[in-house]
Amino acid sequence: MRDGSLIDEIVREGARRMLAAALEAEVNSYIAELADQRDRDGRRLVVRNGYHQPRKVTTVAGAVEVRAPRVNDKRVDDATGKRKRFASAILPPWCRKSPKISEVLPLLYLHGLSSGDFVPALEQFLGSSAGLSPATVTRLTAQWQADHTAFQDRDLSATDYVYVWADGVHLRIRLEEAKAAVLVLMGVRADGTKELIAMTDGYRESSEAWAGLLRDCARRGMRAPVLAVGDGALGFWNALNEVFPDTRHQRCWVHKAANVLDALPKSAQPAAKRAIQEIYNAEDKEHAARAVRDFERAYGAKYPKVVKRITDDEDELLAFFDFPAEHWIHLRTTNPIESTFATVRLRTKVTKGAGSRAAALAMVFKLIESAQARWRAVNAPHLVALVRAGARFERGHLVERPEPLAA
Repeated sequence: MRDGSLIDEIVREGARRMLAAALEAEVNSYIAELADQRDRDGRRLVVRNGYHQPRKVTTVAGAVEVRAPRVNDKRVDDATGKRKRFASAILPPWCRKSPKISEVLPLLYLHGLSSGDFVPALEQFLGSSAGLSPATVTRLTAQWQADHTAFQDRDLSATDYVYVWADGVHLRIRLEEAKAAVLVLMGVRADGTKELIAMTDGYRESSEAWAGLLRDCARRGMRAPVLAVGDGALGFWNALNEVFPDTRHQRCWVHKAANVLDALPKSAQPAAKRAIQEIYNAEDKEHAARAVRDFERAYGAKYPKVVKRITDDEDELLAFFDFPAEHWIHLRTTNPIESTFATVRLRTKVTKGAGSRAAALAMVFKLIESAQARWRAVNAPHLVALVRAGARFERGHLVERPEPLAA
């Protein structure tokens, strides 16, 4: 299981970015404060001068590479006659080891990303809070928020998402509204790689909230996906029918199985779980349909309402069988979103203060942005383009190529 290593990688990358931004902000603040210091010709005495050579800071999560900004300070100390030097309070020249880096991101959430509480979080990371004024911290947080805003506004017309997963993720952070959720849309590009498409907050995962997100994606040029995967929340499906009516639906089997089993007595759950697994693990759609009938015969008499939770959604539960067999494992659940947010949830706790909704969303975005670089492409990525082109698959195998692709 790679969950531990993935968490460490996310922490390491998040800490690297945070440290790089903090160093930039520290240098910019130093130069801005001395902007009036000039020589006889009116040239500034304190200016940027590229970067120092990269060096690594060892942490419990691994080594983080640091490339600190360099400052050219031409001022001379009147008392000693020596050139003055910029010395980073955040990363002194001797700093090579920090055992607290794995605690930085959880602490940032724990303290709500407020400027007043950011400093003690970084103090545990760096051993000192010197040089981190509230204004510096505010600039860093503003940059994360600007990055999230730019991501939400980017053009989508050049990217084709063939499959998408949608989920409303509830985090233990305060987003001003008690019923708020983070609405997440992830997709598979035509080359088989996975990518975060959009992420915003939405009240109660309502149809209007989801429609707003999808309309915005369409406005920015997003093409209708071939297949969308989501749980049973009607808000998303209603919105999808409105914005992308031609997209097929696939209900998440993990959510469906949990929903069905929770409605059965505990004594019946083990056998029912095996019967449900027989459906979505079937060798093809025909065998899956037979397994649905077997489930209906086994439980229909005693638990008709429970059985209807599967039979009423049968078409949408078995839709993934019409796609390449190599993609089935990816398409029958919203696991790509669930597994990604499992690492984010580890870093979120309810704070005593309200915190900042925008800052919290920005930090979630930064965590996912870091994780995204390590997402694996879907199996048999070359088949994704065929799906978009309209190729037909039976029992998971390609049986017909569209005319343009047959040559």
